[in-house]
Amino acid sequence: MNHPNSSVSGFYNFITQGLNNLDHSFHSNNFMSIQFLQHVLSSLQSFHSQLCILVQKLHLPLGEKWLDEYMDETSRLWEVCHVLKSAVSGMENYYATGSNIAATLHDQHNLNAQLSRQLFRAISGCQREIVGLEEDNRSLIETRIQPLSLKFDENLLIESKFNGYNGFRGVLFLLRNINSLLLMILLGGLVYFCPETSFSSEGEYNGHMVYGSDFMVSASRLHQSLKSTMDELQGQRPGVLLYEFLMAKNAMEELKVEMGTSMEFNQTVMFEDISDKVKNMKSCFEVLQCGAENIVVQIDDFFDEIVEGRKKLLDMCSHR
Repeated sequence: MNHPNSSVSGFYNFITQGLNNLDHSFHSNNFMSIQFLQHVLSSLQSFHSQLCILVQKLHLPLGEKWLDEYMDETSRLWEVCHVLKSAVSGMENYYATGSNIAATLHDQHNLNAQLSRQLFRAISGCQREIVGLEEDNRSLIETRIQPLSLKFDENLLIESKFNGYNGFRGVLFLLRNINSLLLMILLGGLVYFCPETSFSSEGEYNGHMVYGSDFMVSASRLHQSLKSTMDELQGQRPGVLLYEFLMAKNAMEELKVEMGTSMEFNQTVMFEDISDKVKNMKSCFEVLQCGAENIVVQIDDFFDEIVEGRKKLLDMCSHR
């Protein structure tokens, strides 16, 4: 978008570059990996931070709706991030249990029949916990996210009424659309993916005819990358799409199958027969735990930044 205000134009250029980097990150990492999702979260943080800087440059009028609109959008970010944190924190018991099972198996070089059965049942219990975790997450989506009606509009036409406040209304309007896309990615990866509701959009992106600006083209390209990948994963059942979560889940299932085969023939399990599967499961759960903890820290940092941004703008208005 060629806007007469250089500060607004600079903001749009910043968003465009951020979205292009994010699209590159999507193609460079495993689908819905922690590294990619942390990049998505970092983009939300940097876009919000840059928005606060833009406000101070524009010298917006006091007592106008722009502040209410900014507060509404940061409230929406706050609500969704609380759901994200709740879902990621909910994984704690799962990865702690999985890690304990792997550690116990790793320390036992001779498993008797009783211990083999106990650990086999523990794995089955941990797998049932996954079902409960994803059911809780589905409930979070239905009760707290669906009422927010997150939608990404690929064919966004900026009307003249959004040029108010030196173009700031248009900035907020467009950023809300971009934020919706990024939040949908985070929700699908960390909370719950459902084909009927995830990555939903309005309009169609045909590769070149996107209204608004260069960064809408970049956003639509990212959105199409997500949709194309999901089309390739046809049959993907609803649930958490986080790559490390699925790797830990698969590693546990592989170990369970291996143990079940050994127990069927020998009643006991020889560690030599399952050592590779144990090491893989142990590694997967360690990576999941580290990634989940880092995500929670990053979300907490974002909460602090939202509080600081709201306070800064309120103070700026009161002092002026």
